[in-house]
Amino acid sequence: MKCILGIETSCDETAASVVELTGTVRSNVVATQIPVHARYGGVVPELASRNHVMSILPVVREALNSAYLSWSGLAAIAVTQGPGLIGALLVGIQTAKSLAYAFKLPLIAVDHVEAHVTAAMLSNPKHPEMPTATPPYVAMVASGGHTALYRVDAIGNYTVLGHTLDDAAGEAFDKVAKMMGLPYPGGLAIDRVSREGNPAAIAFPRGMMGAANLDFSFSGLKTAVRNYLANRGSFPLSSIEIADIAASAQEAIVDVLVEKTIRAARGEHVRQVVLSGGVAANHRLRERLSRRCEEEQVQVVLTPLEYCTDNAAMVANLGRLFYSRGEFTSPDALDAYANLRIGSPRGIRVRESP
Repeated sequence: MKCILGIETSCDETAASVVELTGTVRSNVVATQIPVHARYGGVVPELASRNHVMSILPVVREALNSAYLSWSGLAAIAVTQGPGLIGALLVGIQTAKSLAYAFKLPLIAVDHVEAHVTAAMLSNPKHPEMPTATPPYVAMVASGGHTALYRVDAIGNYTVLGHTLDDAAGEAFDKVAKMMGLPYPGGLAIDRVSREGNPAAIAFPRGMMGAANLDFSFSGLKTAVRNYLANRGSFPLSSIEIADIAASAQEAIVDVLVEKTIRAARGEHVRQVVLSGGVAANHRLRERLSRRCEEEQVQVVLTPLEYCTDNAAMVANLGRLFYSRGEFTSPDALDAYANLRIGSPRGIRVRESP
C-alpha cells in the first residue's frame, strides 16, 4: 500500500508521519522543543528554526523506519506551508522540496489549520471503535495560535463561523500560567494543577459569552487574572490558591468554548461536533463538551490526544485526501505563508486585510 509522508514545522514541533492512502497511520514522530523554549516562557522563533534544521532529517528517517517503509513506498510528500512562523515553515518546505526532487515524488501543500480541522477524520489508535469526523460538521479549533469555529461541508469547503478577536485560547492559558509562575507550556500546567482546584472559587469574566455572534475574546480574562494577582499582594501563592486560580481561569475559557460550539451546532443544524487543536487535549474541555453534546443529542468527535497538538499525521492525512483528488502543488509555487487562511488556494499567497 502506497503512503503519504507528512512534514510539519509550523511552530516548535518538528514532526514527520507516514499515513497509508487508506488513512491508516503507520508512524507519527514528533521532536518537541519544549526544553529549548521553557527558559524563555514561550517560543523563540529563531531558536525554533535552528532546532528544526537539526531535527528534520533524523525525524523523517525515524518516521520511515518506524513505518518499515523505503522511499519507493511513498506516493507523495505533504508539507505545511502556513500559517505559522515563517522561518520554521521554510525548514519544512525546503526539506520537502529537496526530498521530492531527489526521489521524484509529487508535492502537496497543506494548511496547518485545515489539517487540525480534518484531524478527527483519523481513527483513534487506542480506541478504533470511536467515531471519526464525517461532514457536515462544526469544528472547534483551539490552540496556542488559533481559536475559531468552522462549518465543514467537505474537504476544501469550509465556512468560518467565528474566531478570536485577540488572544487564542491556548495563548490565554499560557499567559495566565506565566502570571502564576507555572512552567512552560502553560496549558499543560494549568490542566494539571486545576484538577485540585475549585472552578467556582473566582468569578473570572467570560469574554463575549453573551454576544450574538460566535466570535471569541480572551484578553479580558488575562487582565482579570493580572488584576486579581496584583490586588492580593506580593506574598507567595499557596498551592491551594494556585489550583483555585487555575481551575477558575480554565473554567472561564471552557465555558465560552463549549457554549459557542453548541450554539454553532444549533445554528448550522448539524448533528456532529469536532474538537481539535492543542487545547482540545484539555481534560476539562473534553469532559464538558462531551456532556453538553450528549444533552443536545449531538455526536461529539474528540480528536485523539496524539493528534491534538502539532503533528504530521494530520498533515499526511489531509495530503492523502488531496492526493485522491489529484491535487498537487508545483515546487515553484510552494512557499511559506505566515498568515495563510483556511480554504485559500495552495501555493497562492493570501495577504492579511489592512
